[in-house]
Amino acid sequence: MKLLIALALSCAPVAALAQTVASDTPGQFASGVQYVQPKDWTASRQGSALIFTSPEGDLRIMVAEIGAATDATDAAAKAWAVIRPGAAPTLRTSTAAPPADGWDERVGLAYDTLPTERAARSATALRKGSAWTVLVIDGSAGTAAKRSAAMSVVAQGLRPAGFQKESFAGKTAHELTPERIKLLTDFIEQSRQELEVPGVGFALIDDGKVLWQGGFGVRALGSPEKVDEHTKFMIASNTKGMTTLLLSTLADEGKLRWDEKVVDLYPDFRLGNDEVTNSVLVKHLICACTGLPRKDFGFILADKGQPAADTFTQLAATMPTSKFGDLFQYNNQLASAAGYVGGHILYPTMEFGAAYDRAMEEKVFGPLGMKDSTFDYAEGMAGNWAAPHGLDIDGKVTLMSNDFNWSPYPYRPAGAAFSTTADMVRYVQLELGKGMLDGKRVVSEANLLARREKGVQVGPDSWYGMGLFQRDASGVQVVTHGGTLVGYHSNWFALPESGVGLVILVNSDPGASMLAPTLRRLLEILYDGQPEAARDVTAAATRIAAQAKAKRERLTFPGDAAVLAGLAGHYSDPTVGQITITEKNGQKWIKAGFVEGPLATRKNADGSVSIVSVGPGSIGVDALVGTKDGKRTLAINDGQQTQYLYVEN
Repeated sequence: MKLLIALALSCAPVAALAQTVASDTPGQFASGVQYVQPKDWTASRQGSALIFTSPEGDLRIMVAEIGAATDATDAAAKAWAVIRPGAAPTLRTSTAAPPADGWDERVGLAYDTLPTERAARSATALRKGSAWTVLVIDGSAGTAAKRSAAMSVVAQGLRPAGFQKESFAGKTAHELTPERIKLLTDFIEQSRQELEVPGVGFALIDDGKVLWQGGFGVRALGSPEKVDEHTKFMIASNTKGMTTLLLSTLADEGKLRWDEKVVDLYPDFRLGNDEVTNSVLVKHLICACTGLPRKDFGFILADKGQPAADTFTQLAATMPTSKFGDLFQYNNQLASAAGYVGGHILYPTMEFGAAYDRAMEEKVFGPLGMKDSTFDYAEGMAGNWAAPHGLDIDGKVTLMSNDFNWSPYPYRPAGAAFSTTADMVRYVQLELGKGMLDGKRVVSEANLLARREKGVQVGPDSWYGMGLFQRDASGVQVVTHGGTLVGYHSNWFALPESGVGLVILVNSDPGASMLAPTLRRLLEILYDGQPEAARDVTAAATRIAAQAKAKRERLTFPGDAAVLAGLAGHYSDPTVGQITITEKNGQKWIKAGFVEGPLATRKNADGSVSIVSVGPGSIGVDALVGTKDGKRTLAINDGQQTQYLYVEN
């Protein structure tokens, strides 16, 4: 057990403060403001502020009681003066959020960082009455990604004096009458319009029955074709839970055990070294708990045409950055391996991708009656399908190509299925039926529910199982997962205690901001909750516009002619692939793996210059222009722990 050392401080909180704690530990300041100290982080005092330092020592979370201030920006500036005296960062954007969690005012502030810093730097200013409290994040972006659960614990645990969290625990859900259903569908349509989402697929379930399914809006901007329950969307990481459902059926058949070593099922499986390899059990493949860092750029920047077997090639070169079961880290390649191992068990002589596709059709899509769900892109993008949309350089929603979304195809068990609301609702019915569907057992209750067992912590009220999240939403158990690709976002929610579930699929990046509020609106309708969902959507629309405007103001487009003229035509990084710079329609054009588009330039605060792809969509290339050993280079950080250095050739 870790030694707990009380700090004797002149302005100590009411509760004794430990320097380190073995579990998340609540406390409060003398003012009554509540906080939570995350496990394994070191606590210290600096003036009126409480600072938590990560175990790595390169990331700090500060909670500062500021008291009176002119506004949120002033309060944040006073906080930075505590943690960075004389070296406050430059403010980039300031965005208000609705009052919530007992706070009268909430403002998020983002700050400039240099590409070479690879830093996370932000603040949240919170006001109760006339007193401000500020939360500051300052340090390594890689550690921030790795320690996201702890950051969530601190952020969500910060509450004003006397605050009591809303709870629906023990309450009986209202019946979903036609009037209540209309309240929810009206919210969907209003949110769609406010966020300028072209199309939404939606379905609602209660007591095993589909109460409503269909669509709102159109499949593509400029098209009159409406979205309906049979419109295909890409569902991205919602594929993961279906992959673990495949494994559940194999467990039922005795073909694998959750606690079986992966190397006993597929002897060629490898992680970074033999010790780690031999520690990986089947349940670890898709638990986000093995400590493997996220490495999405490993396939986003990869050259097209990678085989499914590349999943195992990438994993063999990857080592955990934390202990098994210690931290939530979301690695798509490991989740991909789960599906390919499952397919290999059934069809060991087939290519990994083909074996997985066949296994999913025979064990999941077929038995559930998911008639339109597929991994075949030609089929998915034919007929009744919703095209993706993203924001252009000026923040306008625009129709975009689906080319980028081929990037996860070689790793498709982690997130490359097409599906519809009519199909997804069958999947949610199975979850609510604990393995039963249409009066027939598809999978055993034990192996279906094994996927929901609380594993690694994601936040104060959220855990990850095997391809599924479990949340405590105001005292209501929610089983869920989401999915994100460029231009596609989706979620499903199952409330086992009330038997209610919903599916929501959208075909634009701003649409991501209506997913969580849709769950909130459902809870408001079921349990007479405080009205928060609609204002959350309004605030999100404002934030999206402000962020797009701030990003645009920092870019020169068309790019600086001298910078663009100085670029090489071809660069390579042996770990991922190639970058080409060409002329297209009178503009400089970049192609880096699955990212493609015209180039803007940005001058950074230290005088360096970056090139930025500005095609529509939420994922692009931001590369620092440089030289190494007399050759021109482009450096791309993945926002986590990896830098890719491309050298001209």
